Amino acid sequence: MTAWPGPHAWAQASVRPGEPVTLNFENADIEAVARAMATITGRNVIVDPRVRGTLNLVTERPVAARQAFDQFLAALRLQGFTVVESAGLYKVVPEADAKLQSGGVHVSQGAFPTAPRGGQIVTQIFRLHYENAANLVPTLRPLISPNNTINVNPATNALVITDYADNLARIAKIIAALDVAEASDVEVIPLHHAIASEMVPLLNRLLGETAAIASGAGNAAPGAAAAGQAFRTTILADARSNAVIVRAANAARIAQVRNLVARLDKPPAPGSSAEHANIHVVFLKNADATQMAQTLRAALAAGQLNANANNASGSSTPSTPNAPKANGSASAGLSSSAGLGESAGVHFGQSQAASTGGLIQADPSTNSLIITAPDPLYRQLRAVIDRLDSRRAQVLIESMVVEVSAEKAAEFGIQWQGGIGRAGDANVGALGTNFRGNGSGANILDLALAAALGGASGASQSTRQAAAGALSNLGAGINLGVAHNYGGTYVLGLLARFLEGMSDVNVLSTPNILTLDNEEARILIGKNVPFVTGQYTSNNNAIGSVNPFQTIERQDVGISLRVKPQINENGTVKLAVVQEVSDLLSNSDKGPTTSKRLIETNILVEDGGIIVLGGLLEDRYLASQQKVPLLGDIPVVGNAFRSEQRSRSKVNLMVFLRPTVLYDASGSDALALERYDLMRASQHRAQPQQHLFMPSVNSAPALPTLPAAPALSEKETQARQKRTIAPLSVLTNEPEPPNPRHQPDVRKLRSGESDGWVD
Repeated sequence: MTAWPGPHAWAQASVRPGEPVTLNFENADIEAVARAMATITGRNVIVDPRVRGTLNLVTERPVAARQAFDQFLAALRLQGFTVVESAGLYKVVPEADAKLQSGGVHVSQGAFPTAPRGGQIVTQIFRLHYENAANLVPTLRPLISPNNTINVNPATNALVITDYADNLARIAKIIAALDVAEASDVEVIPLHHAIASEMVPLLNRLLGETAAIASGAGNAAPGAAAAGQAFRTTILADARSNAVIVRAANAARIAQVRNLVARLDKPPAPGSSAEHANIHVVFLKNADATQMAQTLRAALAAGQLNANANNASGSSTPSTPNAPKANGSASAGLSSSAGLGESAGVHFGQSQAASTGGLIQADPSTNSLIITAPDPLYRQLRAVIDRLDSRRAQVLIESMVVEVSAEKAAEFGIQWQGGIGRAGDANVGALGTNFRGNGSGANILDLALAAALGGASGASQSTRQAAAGALSNLGAGINLGVAHNYGGTYVLGLLARFLEGMSDVNVLSTPNILTLDNEEARILIGKNVPFVTGQYTSNNNAIGSVNPFQTIERQDVGISLRVKPQINENGTVKLAVVQEVSDLLSNSDKGPTTSKRLIETNILVEDGGIIVLGGLLEDRYLASQQKVPLLGDIPVVGNAFRSEQRSRSKVNLMVFLRPTVLYDASGSDALALERYDLMRASQHRAQPQQHLFMPSVNSAPALPTLPAAPALSEKETQARQKRTIAPLSVLTNEPEPPNPRHQPDVRKLRSGESDGWVD
């Protein structure tokens, strides 16, 4: 059967699906060819309206229907079009939009997955078993058509690729060849003379490796697990067995490491000082050398006491080691009866308390330990040192002391006085009310007497001043008074007082402090106030002098926070907290009076969590009344015979605390930069306004923009890489490397230009 182009050919020839056909399409419209392919293959083919153009499709001999459809797909691909199959429907669409169509999705199964062959667009998922999916993307992306995609699903370590089916078959073979177990070798090399923890840093420097150095098999981390990094040689130290663990990509690399270890793992040269001294210098990175020396001496002394006790209970024979002395007699704190032979029998005398004598000495100037011990004992000590000499985490403790108080007071009272009788009478009486000690105002008798004395003719200056002082004692509020004229002198006859007061207090204090794990810290914001604790006066009658003497004790008054954190393994923080808030209330002849609020407790809180330590909720009501019996109880009229005060106060005091653990330098740097930025912005907001007539004081001090950390020179960089020094017994025949004093790394601070500092 022959398929001809043009509309008349379909009327003259009938094509049955599945029969071989001879194709002869020259400059035929794509839509017409698609209809012909639908008839030849028996498939439902539709054409996207955006598909326009002609194509040539010619065969010299009859071909099968499947081959004819594959040639049709190849011709479409050359024109920038493709076919996407969805639910039995074949759609001719532009290649750029094919990945958006609902085409077939296939999941790879086995090493060589079976996928549809041909030139149509499909999506296939490749699940990898060994290789990281992200590592294969740079390798496979150039092999995929520009309009198609390759994506990674990190959760399942799978590749999702959309491309032509025949190209996916080729990519599947490449993935199967790459997704294999890494051909790595692992070897354990035991050491006989050198120390593993000191050999590993030297090997890494000699081999030019950057793998992380781990001490102990429990802390060893694989060096080739990180995604995006090439497989590299990893060298670890196992302090327990004093062995070097090597993991490399091939046997040649392991042989190179084994050769280096054999050349370095040799006993000291005969006649050298290292053969007899067995002196090792250990530079500490984080711990304090003096404290470390005391800890190690105490541990060795306890171990020796236990060993002596076990030997004494098990046998009556002396337990003195029978070993040759390698170092003769030791220093003052070390008994010379046992020596320092291979048996490592060490007896301690007073060296436990000494800081410089004995088996372990500390050099504070270089923060290093000098250990005199045979190799077996030194290996044990070095394993303990490596575990203890780790960076300690820090804890930021943020405390919030919140106090809100309110007070309301009201006062109402009437006092009056009146004379009984007439002028010239032999006896004159007086009647009235007088309430003393009620409130802050003076009573009516004091005020009347002061007014009479101050206004009398011929009164002295001191009398007038005393009268003015008494009149100034009128209480706050509204005071209404009525005066009567008696014999030419005005006398206060009525005094009414009305007062209502309110006061609110809102105090927020936030002391913060940063400290090391298991280290006590204290912060105080306040004053140092003197308190008189005693006084003495000596009268010297012979010379007529008086010698007063006082003893004073100064105490801190203010906000004080004392805390000791302990970081637990599960991430919680145990805190021993002493929070104190004290204030000065008044000062009298007997000394100042203070108020004190103290919380002392032990708490457990999550890292970054907020906890309330405690507080005080107080609501107080106070009422006082003075009145004339019976008359003061009369409704309405009784107000003229009584004086009353009422007050109500509320105090709410709470103390909150939040610890935040900073495990590394990046956390400490971020905290310091955040607080630096906060203070700098506050100072900029507090800058004074520009004044025309005071140009010399138009600015206040402010923090500068934080500069970037200076770049290290090549020499400084190399010196930092040599912080860990090989033991003296290893490099006996080679020049010893310099022993620089350990210094902390320079903190990398961000520059102000790139992080949006507030100007």
